[in-house]
Amino acid sequence: MSYPIELIRHSLAHVMAAAVKKLHPDVKFAGGPAIENGFYYDFDTEYRFSEEDFAAIEKEMRELIKSNGRFEQKIVDLAEAKQIFADQPYKMEWLNEYDAAGEKLSIYTFRDFTDLCRGPHVESSKDLPRDGFKIRTVAGAYWKGDSKNKMLQRIYVDAFASKEELEEFLKMQEEAAKRDNRKLGKEMDLFHFEPEYAPGAVFWHDKGFKVYRRLIDFIRETQNRFGYLEISTPTVMERSLWERSGHWAKYASHNYSGKTLDGKDFCVKPMSCPGGMLVYAQGIKSYKDLPLYLAEFGKVNRYEASGALAGLMRVRELTQDDAHIFCTEDQMQEEVIKALNLIKDIYSKLGFTKILFDLETRPDSEFRIGSDEVWDFAEDTLRKALDTAGVEYIVAEGEGAFYGPKICAYLWDAIGRKWQCGTVQLDMNLPERFDLSYIGEDGEKHRPIMLHRAMLGSIERFFGILLESTGGNLPLWLSPEPVVVVPVSEKYREYAEKVVADLRAAGVYTRADLRDEKVNYKVRELSLSKTPIIAVVGEKEQADKTVTLRRLGVEKQEVISLADFVSQMADAIKMPA
Repeated sequence: MSYPIELIRHSLAHVMAAAVKKLHPDVKFAGGPAIENGFYYDFDTEYRFSEEDFAAIEKEMRELIKSNGRFEQKIVDLAEAKQIFADQPYKMEWLNEYDAAGEKLSIYTFRDFTDLCRGPHVESSKDLPRDGFKIRTVAGAYWKGDSKNKMLQRIYVDAFASKEELEEFLKMQEEAAKRDNRKLGKEMDLFHFEPEYAPGAVFWHDKGFKVYRRLIDFIRETQNRFGYLEISTPTVMERSLWERSGHWAKYASHNYSGKTLDGKDFCVKPMSCPGGMLVYAQGIKSYKDLPLYLAEFGKVNRYEASGALAGLMRVRELTQDDAHIFCTEDQMQEEVIKALNLIKDIYSKLGFTKILFDLETRPDSEFRIGSDEVWDFAEDTLRKALDTAGVEYIVAEGEGAFYGPKICAYLWDAIGRKWQCGTVQLDMNLPERFDLSYIGEDGEKHRPIMLHRAMLGSIERFFGILLESTGGNLPLWLSPEPVVVVPVSEKYREYAEKVVADLRAAGVYTRADLRDEKVNYKVRELSLSKTPIIAVVGEKEQADKTVTLRRLGVEKQEVISLADFVSQMADAIKMPA
């Protein structure tokens, strides 16, 4: 029988817990779910797990799998559950908090290990792969994610349905490590981080900041062609603004805030939506003004746990390519389709062709605002827009924003990893909270619909995705140094500077490497820093008005006239239209 991978991973988590129990009988169990690419389990024991323990745990897991043990479910009441887990404090804490009089509980037993679990599981361990898993690491994790609680030991495991799938994943992970944005950022002199002084914030170096600005310019020029107006709103605003929008209630723990000397509460901007609405509210709007596109490259700050920070992929200070589209009910489906098409087009021009969307519906949350009727209408509109646009999508129940359903765009990078980037969110609730209106054809006030739209999402994160997907070999139009000119000796410095001057006059950023080093040393160092084109000049090149080109990743050199090279480079660095 073939089982879904999530069920296999869930069952393997119980097998690992049983293996750990056999090796360390005094261990206390917290819990562990299936996650993307595997699973984890949290343990409490005086013994400190390390890499030296991984082989023994894996061996014991294989022995247990070979034993063909069954996963047996039993339904018990609360009193019986407390008897079963009397020596397991974390299970007891959960049971003591459990408040559902008369309701039965599900437990599963595999060999000598019993756990509170709704299931389901595979029928027997014979249905599990013996060579489809590998322990990745062990890390600290607070019980219930609360730093006030005890630190447990979390063992992470990569798990797949077969040995072949695991090996393919591990190769991808090995390749991903080579492409890690932090490693490339250092090698290419793009950026760095200062965890002591500004954790989760990027220190852009000149070359990295060139790429950052170029990405923003690309989005800006694209938006300009489609009639977007660019605005900028304050970085620090009164806390009451975020309370009015509902963001404070839901995200207060992620906000940077504090009191000023006059006793007022202020908040560092965690998102741009309220500011965009305040701009819209200035002056009377007519139906003839809609749709109105307000874009902002807003610098926002959100407190993320230190353990979650991961180079450019997870930061505390980020720049979003936000836009807020204000439209009528009659216009909103068409505007959603326009936004989806724009996202697809942007991604393809950046080299990403495999794209999937998902429709994220109303969350089951105390923070959700708006009536079910409004949510029904908004979800139906997004569903129709996706169907009309003819894009591939799935439905993610309960994953919408607190103010409205959304469409998320996922892309795949060059080594097969999936990343969530752009979003289109349909919001009929915040315009109500901010009393936004426009004058309709009937001369009466009407409430606009607001679409929250981001294409790249976080510029920093997208930079990281692009950097890792290309392995640092950025397209020429994005490269911070498309070409570096290298004279073979001091005698040809003047000609090297002429090459630089001609390229710069054509709009191509370049420089001459005039260090007192051997040519081969310079070429090797520039290649390691991912310089796309190295133009070497010497006696022959100077006499013939040519350059000798070494292209990154290409062994064969190329000799070309200076005039042709300048012309080619001027075309090559143009942003895609």
